[in-house]
Order: sequence, then C-alpha cells, then structure tokens
Amino acid sequence: MALYSVLIVDDEEEFRNMTAKRLSKRDLECACAPDGDAALNMINERSYDVVLLDVKMPGRDGIETLREIKRIAPMTEVVMLTGHASVESGINGIKYGAFDYLMKPMDLDPLFEKLNAAYDRKRTQQEKIERAQSTKDAARPS
Repeated sequence: MALYSVLIVDDEEEFRNMTAKRLSKRDLECACAPDGDAALNMINERSYDVVLLDVKMPGRDGIETLREIKRIAPMTEVVMLTGHASVESGINGIKYGAFDYLMKPMDLDPLFEKLNAAYDRKRTQQEKIERAQSTKDAARPS
C-alpha cells in the first residue's frame, strides 16, 4: 500500500515522468498533470495528500494554481518547484499557503524528505480536526 498520494504538476513531461517513477519506487502513489488547469480538474475528481507544483508553467502559473488548490482542497499540502530565476515566486508561494519550495533540479532524497514533512503536517492537521470533532460530538447532549 502507498504511504500517501502525490500529484506532480510540471509542464516538462520528462521531469514529471522521471519524478513519478522515482517516487513510486519509494511507495508513493503518484499522478501527473501537465499544467495547472489539468491539476485542478484532477483535484476536483479526488484528493491528493501533497502536490508538487512547478512555479513556471504556460497558462495558469504555479502561484495561481496554488491559490485555487488551497481554495478547493485546503488540507492539501503544496511544495513549490522553482528554478534559480524564480526563487521570489517560491517565497511568494509560501505567503499563499505552500508548505515550502525546492530549487530545480534537486536530488531525490531532499525531495522525498520535503514531501514527507508536508505529508506529516497534513496528517497532524487532520488529526487535530478529527479530535476536535469527536470532542464536540462527545459533548453534544443525546
């Protein structure tokens, strides 16, 4: 069984496929989208634990896509991918709710660690919400 699900959103097909293949070998369930619109359609269909999102893409860029992801699936953690020229965009992404950002190209180990940290935060938030809900339910008079 997969540890958790990751949606890889990048306009570079070779990068998407290689990253999905390498992460799948580490027991992650990976799906890929070539752009922000495709990613949003996929997120509307099902939930993903973590989204790996490129900042620079044709059409809807990473920041716009991030803002929409956070609107429709606020519990989904997003790790932004940025090239050297767009570090500022990665930092902006954090302002809009991204978990963190990574510079491209990156090694698999730091990527895997960042995705794990993002998933851990999501899981912790979900547990807090569930505990609060069960406390609220227990306090409700029957």
